[in-house]
Amino acid sequence: MCAMVAGRRGRKVTLLEHNDRVGKKIAISGGGRCNFTNLGAEPANYLSGNPDFCRSALARFTPWDFVSLVEKHGIRYHEKKLGQQFCDTSSREIIEMLLAECVEAGVEIVTSSRIQSVRSAARFVAETAEREYACQSLVIATGGLSFPKLGATSFGHTIARQFGLEVVPPRPGLVPLTWAPSELTRWKSLAGLSLPVAATVGPTIFRESLLFTHRGLSGPAILQISSFWHPGGPIAFDLLPDHPGEAWLGNSRQSGETVRQVLSRLWPQRFAEEWARRHAMDKPLRHYRNQEIAEITRQIHGWSPALDGTEGYPKAEVTIGGVNTSELSSKTMESRKIPGLYFIGEVVDVTGWLGGYNFQWAWASGHAAGQVA
Repeated sequence: MCAMVAGRRGRKVTLLEHNDRVGKKIAISGGGRCNFTNLGAEPANYLSGNPDFCRSALARFTPWDFVSLVEKHGIRYHEKKLGQQFCDTSSREIIEMLLAECVEAGVEIVTSSRIQSVRSAARFVAETAEREYACQSLVIATGGLSFPKLGATSFGHTIARQFGLEVVPPRPGLVPLTWAPSELTRWKSLAGLSLPVAATVGPTIFRESLLFTHRGLSGPAILQISSFWHPGGPIAFDLLPDHPGEAWLGNSRQSGETVRQVLSRLWPQRFAEEWARRHAMDKPLRHYRNQEIAEITRQIHGWSPALDGTEGYPKAEVTIGGVNTSELSSKTMESRKIPGLYFIGEVVDVTGWLGGYNFQWAWASGHAAGQVA
């Protein structure tokens, strides 16, 4: 995005890609169909040390601007849910679209080009094994640490530190969570089972589905809330967000049913059986005291299993943290200390929710830097 915008301005642009081809993370995104933006993207959908930093770039290149580009290239797309836009066929179409725009803008793309060092005197010089590239403007768009198998490295953070910029310590975001050892054997038999929940950390709540895995919990609700959670901190799940309070359970007291039987109508049976085995006595509801009914519903609406960590960068969708936004201009993404040095995308301390928000930040920050670099 940055390269093509700068190229349209008549700038001579070379894009150095250390992988053998560009866009590997785009290729795997959205199950191979690329959730390329979210029509509802706004600053509230992003985590950052400065929540307002992303406001300028997002306002000047909106989701509709990217949709217009997609439509210009005749790419068919659809909205899956909650503003999320997906290609009808393949994420490869988005990669080819961006490559075509770069070609039209005169951008030179060099793949399998690993930068060995960067130095600065009158100009920036990026040295690879094959040659040196001198430039007036150097844009770092190398992402974070997520998906190391696709070539993700700490290169961007290293360059920032080399030039004296502060880096907010990175950590995995939008990532599955893992059971504490005490919980692992209890729930691993439910791997593959899913149910809708409301996940809560502090004031932050996401209503989405939860998925049991062999090692812990995943699914959209978990990925979303993981960005706000720190190992050792509290996390709670409302397992019946559509049935608030305790009346729904108390109303079944005269039926002669057990807690397990009632919950089996609301949850997958395997989960209802496992949860009831651990949290409810096997007796008809009419034999429960009001206090016992209240305690059961409290646990259902505030389930807090023991989780002790995450699946880490190999399974993380994004990297939280990165170049401190206080080091950069929110309008141009240029370093305040080093003129001509820019940082865009995931390498910056701006992290979006799950659902196309991180791609929109990539497009918007790339567009902001491309207009001036």
